[in-house]
Amino acid sequence: MCFVFLCDVEEKELGRHQAPGSCPYCAGEVVAMDVESQCRFCFLPICYKIKRKYLCTLCARRLELYH
Repeated sequence: MCFVFLCDVEEKELGRHQAPGSCPYCAGEVVAMDVESQCRFCFLPICYKIKRKYLCTLCARRLELYH
């Protein structure tokens, strides 16, 4: 018997604003982007999260924040 799970992750951008610091790769400006993500199983929302992602405006790399 084979089970197929229909799981989908949907992301929507909520807003962008300038973040302090510069990109370590190209020294470009960094932008903080707030993203709302929803994990759905058969069109029913299971998980709802709001994340903050950091992007460089020059090289378009996604940057990680280490504590």
